[in-house]
Amino acid sequence: MPERNLLVLNIARAEVGVREATGHNDGKRIEEYLAAVGLPKGHPYCAAFISWVFKKAGYDRPRTAWSPALFPAKLLVKTAAPGNVFGIYFPALKRIAHCGFVSQIKGDWIHTIEANTSLPGSREGDGVYARTRHFRTIRCYADWIGKGGVK
Repeated sequence: MPERNLLVLNIARAEVGVREATGHNDGKRIEEYLAAVGLPKGHPYCAAFISWVFKKAGYDRPRTAWSPALFPAKLLVKTAAPGNVFGIYFPALKRIAHCGFVSQIKGDWIHTIEANTSLPGSREGDGVYARTRHFRTIRCYADWIGKGGVK
């Protein structure tokens, strides 16, 4: 795995276990994720977490709280790799509505680090978790590091 991908994943891994203070997208660390994209507490933060991790790694982008914005066509890749950002499509919303980092691939299973989720995998959860998802549940992957999305 390239060193830059490992740096991003190590920052994300260190956040596993962070939980909301009152279950309303709040708490010291959650509010830091949101502040990285200019939002106050109370907003969904899965994409803000991605932006915060890249910022901590020294990259100037992405900087968004809107999960669909993490998947520009020029950064999409067909195969998952550690350090990629994954997106889950929600038919009811007709868009990508949850995202996280790919940390490892084992056969048909994608190990992830994601925020604003829960053990069952909610898109409105209570913290940062390491999860395992079947590859069929994931719509797309973006390579922000290898395809030049970050600077």
